[in-house]
Amino acid sequence: MKISREIYKRIVAGKIFIDRNFNQPIGLDAISRHSCLSRFYFHRVFTYIYRKTPHRYLMEKRIESAKQMLSANELTVEEVCNTVGYESIGSFSILFKKEIGFAPQYYRNLAHERQQQAKNQPKSFIPHCYIEIYHLDK
Repeated sequence: MKISREIYKRIVAGKIFIDRNFNQPIGLDAISRHSCLSRFYFHRVFTYIYRKTPHRYLMEKRIESAKQMLSANELTVEEVCNTVGYESIGSFSILFKKEIGFAPQYYRNLAHERQQQAKNQPKSFIPHCYIEIYHLDK
C-alpha cells in the first residue's frame, strides 16, 4: 500500500488525538473526523501503519495508563476505571483481567508487594551483571 505524505500526517494526527484523549469516550468517528478522513479509510490505513486497529490501540493505551495508576495506589479501582475512560467498572475489570491476566485489585496488590520488596531488598531488583560491574555486592 502506497501512502502519501499528507495521508500519513493525517493518520499520525489521529494517533496523537487518541494519545491526548484516550480518557474520553471517543470512537472511530471522532478520531477519523479529527484526521479529515473517512472512518473506513482511516481504519484501514491506521491498521496498516501501526499493525493494530485504532480500537485496539485505544484500549492498550487505556490499560497501560490504568496499570500505572493502580501501581501508584492513589486512586480506587473505580476511580482508575473512570479516569482512563471506561464507564463501567464491570467491563473495565473483565477487559483488564483478559489483557493482563489479573483483576485490577489483584494487580494493585502485586504492584504494592513488589514495591515493598524493592524497598526491603533493593539488590534483588538489580541485574546481577550490574552488581558485579559496579561492585555493589560489598
